[in-house]
Amino acid sequence: MSENNSPARPFKITFVSPTGDSQVIDVDAAARPSCGTGEPGSILDIALAQGVEIDHACGGVCACSTCHVKIKAGLASCNESTEDEEDQLDKAPGVTSQSRLACQCIPSGQQDLVVEIPGWNRNRVREGA
Repeated sequence: MSENNSPARPFKITFVSPTGDSQVIDVDAAARPSCGTGEPGSILDIALAQGVEIDHACGGVCACSTCHVKIKAGLASCNESTEDEEDQLDKAPGVTSQSRLACQCIPSGQQDLVVEIPGWNRNRVREGA
């Protein structure tokens, strides 16, 4: 990624919901969508800016695991996970080698991504559970 943390080129992120529906987001290298939640340019930041709902109980500051997603394609083009992220993922159910926290995972733009939002990953605080 360049110094200003912008993707190298336009790319796509396909979000696959728990019901199997998908939504494709085109990410423009010059005008990446942002809502200010999670790391700038993170999957969570981009998703929320485009109306794709991903739960994030802690507000995207790597203090929970509710934004756990699985990167089904394009994982190699994302930043490496930090020790803090790995610690939070240890608390998430169903973790695989493709698991990341959406608030911490920042794509470089070198590849398109397919991101699965697990159905069991719900924000129980918001749901009142």
